[in-house]
Amino acid sequence: MTGPDGRVANGRFLVEDTPLAGLKRVQRFPLEDARGALERLYCSSLFTACGIDAAIAQINRTRTYAAGTVRGLHFQHPPHAEVKFVQCLRGAVFDVAVDLRAGSPTFLQWHADVLSRDNLTGLLIPAGFAHGLQTLSDDTELLYLHTAAYTPEAEDGIDALDPQLAIDWPLPIAERSERDLALPHIHPDFTGLSA
Repeated sequence: MTGPDGRVANGRFLVEDTPLAGLKRVQRFPLEDARGALERLYCSSLFTACGIDAAIAQINRTRTYAAGTVRGLHFQHPPHAEVKFVQCLRGAVFDVAVDLRAGSPTFLQWHADVLSRDNLTGLLIPAGFAHGLQTLSDDTELLYLHTAAYTPEAEDGIDALDPQLAIDWPLPIAERSERDLALPHIHPDFTGLSA
């Protein structure tokens, strides 16, 4: 159900728009009692309510040991472009999505939210976005739900320190992978990802 403020209440989730069209902030609401809690991490009706007509093809979990670590910015080219639903199960991250969609009015703009175990917030990232993050605490764990399986020949990325994006990473960068250090800046001729 969509309210007048654009927020969608769906079972145990509250979905809110971000400044980038299609990118959604998802708040989870666990059921708690004296025994503990039950938390729904995904429901197909959440995707349906957000206009996503794709099934989950792959689920991944990452664990990052040190605060300040940056991962990304990663994406897959069509036809292997994917919707990602990212949630933090332990610790906290500064989670970033960059709009790479050709013709989008927010092309090359980014949005970030803090996702944490405590705030129970996730990001629902449409196809055509690059994704990256910086850990804000040690021993951070994320759950990723993908609508397309990892396809090595379709994978790509952008340097998380590309000055054209000017992402304001909140901590000094402690570590990046060799793969991420080799990612390029946005080429001047890049016009975006097609659907």
